[in-house]
Amino acid sequence: MKARRLFLPLLFLPPSYAAAEKVVVYHTSDAHGWYSARPAEWDNDQPSRLIGGFAALSARISKEKDPVLLLDSGDMFQGTPEGILTRGLASAALMNALGYAATVPGNHEYDYGERALEVIASSAAFPVLGANVYLKGTGTAPSYLKPYTVAERGGKRIAVLGIAGRHTATSTLPQNVAALDFRDEAAEASRWLAEIRRSSPSAVVLLIHLGLDERLSRGRLDVSTWTFAEAPPGTLRVARAAPGFDLVLGGHNHTALLRGYRDPVSGAVLGESGYGLSYTTRVELDFDGTTGELKDVTAELVPLWTDETGEDPAVLKLIAGFRAEVERGMSRVLGRAADDLPQDPGWLDSPIGNLLCDLTREAAGADIALHNTKGIRAPLRKGKVRLRDLHQSLPFENTIVTMRLYGSDLKRIMADNIIHGRSFMQVSGFEAEFLPGGGPRPAALRLLRGGREINDGDDFLVATNSYLAGGGDHSAGFSAGRDVRDTMRPVRGVIEDALAAGPLKAPAGGRIRRLE
Repeated sequence: MKARRLFLPLLFLPPSYAAAEKVVVYHTSDAHGWYSARPAEWDNDQPSRLIGGFAALSARISKEKDPVLLLDSGDMFQGTPEGILTRGLASAALMNALGYAATVPGNHEYDYGERALEVIASSAAFPVLGANVYLKGTGTAPSYLKPYTVAERGGKRIAVLGIAGRHTATSTLPQNVAALDFRDEAAEASRWLAEIRRSSPSAVVLLIHLGLDERLSRGRLDVSTWTFAEAPPGTLRVARAAPGFDLVLGGHNHTALLRGYRDPVSGAVLGESGYGLSYTTRVELDFDGTTGELKDVTAELVPLWTDETGEDPAVLKLIAGFRAEVERGMSRVLGRAADDLPQDPGWLDSPIGNLLCDLTREAAGADIALHNTKGIRAPLRKGKVRLRDLHQSLPFENTIVTMRLYGSDLKRIMADNIIHGRSFMQVSGFEAEFLPGGGPRPAALRLLRGGREINDGDDFLVATNSYLAGGGDHSAGFSAGRDVRDTMRPVRGVIEDALAAGPLKAPAGGRIRRLE
């Protein structure tokens, strides 16, 4: 076991078992720093019921009678003050305490550069896996990553291959990973699978920061009819291109698969565990008692309701230590919100997105402002707004950048960011109307400003954030920007200033309209 540099107790380790016929895999992903239980506000039937957190997960695992393998698919810390201000070291300490066997780097593990991830990896009692991550120009892997690990549970050797998503090149600030080459997930999975299989493990798991399809997060989607050509570039395509994985555990899209998905083509069972450590995927690997061969894999999504799981007191104590230190600064009240400001009702424009864009446009003296929808991670609730609330809503350290764009550039940006009827961009200073198409892109799109359609040659001063201006996801149209200037003013600061001036009110909505 790798030496740990954090001087913290190991609170839970699964015991050693002999010749088990079943190994239970628990999977998490996209915890984003939500270490503690919180009210399930998204649940209309029981919005005040507490769910989630490492203490609940630990208590749940402690009730298992079979050997347990605990795995995580990345995006461990970015999203709460406890995660951000400790640069992920709180995640490493808690995952050490629960006895995780492996994780993979999510895109947000690189939000503070490679060095920050290297420190996390050196503090972890488990390997960080990234078989498809290479140093550019060398063909060698970064020292803090391993391609795979083999964990023994109950006399069974479970091989775990780790793959980072190629999207990491742009889904964190590109300059943070400029020295890295994220190679094709399927090709690298196939290459390493061949090596792993030569050692005849009892089962092989693919741990990956990639999801089945982002559309799953907004409702049912029948994937059983997809051919290889129709499958999106996600875990299903990887599983089919590299047949031989028994279990594929993904993340990134914040999707939760209720009973997993058994792919009839590759035979792999796919699982995803949602967002914010509210759920875990529990997988049973059943082995033949005579031959020892894997005979079945079944998966289910388990909600971590604290009134059902209980909470591990030792883990609660560990979390309380992180929280007490962070809370000293984060409990400061910045002001009040006169209205609830949710972040994505219907995935078009949102109250908090509209407010952020309006305030950004005003602060920059711009004609138009745009922010990426996914940069807003939590609502602001009516009543007192603390510094913690603001950091949870806007966790990324972006600054306001201005540039000049033509009407044709704006149309490209919006066409690129209205996908399957959802808007990945929030706006101020214009309105967008679109007709859904048969594919992911809109069949028709027009932009309006002051009731007049924007022409291709119209010239605007546009304010956005440093992530989009720097080449982040969904940002291709911004590359045409002229007179680009980073104001160095934090995006979060415009909300903080507005709170100081008076209660926040939800601005008019309906800026992005779906036409039928």
